[in-house]
Amino acid sequence: MTSSTTTPGGLARFNTLEEPAARAALHELCASTTWAHRLLTGRPYATGDDLFARSDAAMADLTDADLAEAMAGHPPIGRPKPGDPTSSREQRGMAGASDELKAEMLELNLAYQERFGHVFLICATGLTGEQMRDALRERIGNTPAQERETVRTELGRINRIRLAPLVEENAPA
Repeated sequence: MTSSTTTPGGLARFNTLEEPAARAALHELCASTTWAHRLLTGRPYATGDDLFARSDAAMADLTDADLAEAMAGHPPIGRPKPGDPTSSREQRGMAGASDELKAEMLELNLAYQERFGHVFLICATGLTGEQMRDALRERIGNTPAQERETVRTELGRINRIRLAPLVEENAPA
């Protein structure tokens, strides 16, 4: 590892957190205990890129059960968790959606859940409600195997976005 003077401040703090606190911080980002364990065992990280690479590798190795555990931590699109600023921010594209679009998303979400047995997961950051709806319409036609890999990719993108503040210089201790 490089010295802490070259490791971003937030990452240096993450590297030195006691394991229970680091595990809790990671669990806030992703509900997969396997993913969190893999990131914990990779500490210390010299750079944010090292942390992101470890996250990507952990995501690639998740089993179906691990993916299900991770998805269980995500609310349906259009219904962010009350009091959760992260899910509200990530789903901002649905905030100003018309009642018709919200009703269509609810219907599509239910159909998706019935087909695949889990919540529709998409990296919603920066997407409009219409873009999320269009992706949902398209993905509902996937096979379960195709959708599982799409979910893995989307979850990896979400985790990278959520990990980024952990690396920042002024990240909370």
